[in-house]
Amino acid sequence: MSKKIVLITGASSGIGAATALRLAMSGHHVVLGARRADRLADLAAAIRKDGGSAEHMVLDVTSPDSVDSFVQAAHRRHGRVDVFVNNAGVMPLSRLDALRVEEWNQMIDVNLRGTLHGIAAVLPLMRAQRSGHVINVSSTLGHDVVPNSAVYSATKFAVRALAEGLRKEQQDIRVTVISPSFTESELNTLGGDPGTMAWVRTMADKLNMPAGTVADAIAYAIEQPASIDVSEIVVRPIAEAAA
Repeated sequence: MSKKIVLITGASSGIGAATALRLAMSGHHVVLGARRADRLADLAAAIRKDGGSAEHMVLDVTSPDSVDSFVQAAHRRHGRVDVFVNNAGVMPLSRLDALRVEEWNQMIDVNLRGTLHGIAAVLPLMRAQRSGHVINVSSTLGHDVVPNSAVYSATKFAVRALAEGLRKEQQDIRVTVISPSFTESELNTLGGDPGTMAWVRTMADKLNMPAGTVADAIAYAIEQPASIDVSEIVVRPIAEAAA
């Protein structure tokens, strides 16, 4: 398998960091983007220490200019962008009648607009090179709505819809959706209704998958022949799938 230039958003922790480690181990060059520069620097250094190839750049996916700069800088250095992983996300869950409108907007800005900004930044380059792979990280809550997940689920349903539309419009570009369930990450530690998030953390303690499991699914999609589109992978623990 040839070395690919892979850009990853939300790469400072969780699924993003695990994906960077997994792909670098497979010989790809990873470009790490997130807001926390210190974590990015530490991760890139760890990858290089283990013989991998990595670089990093501070990134705010809610800013189209920031995302475009992230993509263009990588393209200038390497002459191509092979894979873009739209991974950055937030999950402050609450009931709709709690009216946590600021958190609703945060989820829309990061989970949905952030994904759109990634697509907008890479699509012209991938069209010009007549190849590329966009990977959108959704969620099992992008397939099923549960109480308190309405806005988060709406953004993740939308992420899946964007992928389907992109796939149908661009025959030269592969498009994959990865929909994980409970996964080791910081999603359940930030914001949201305290009672709801406490319940989420309790469930996560029982059901959490290693972030590396999701990274393996992303690697599987990337490593298929160029003529094969892995449209969607749903990853969840057996204990949840059997419930």
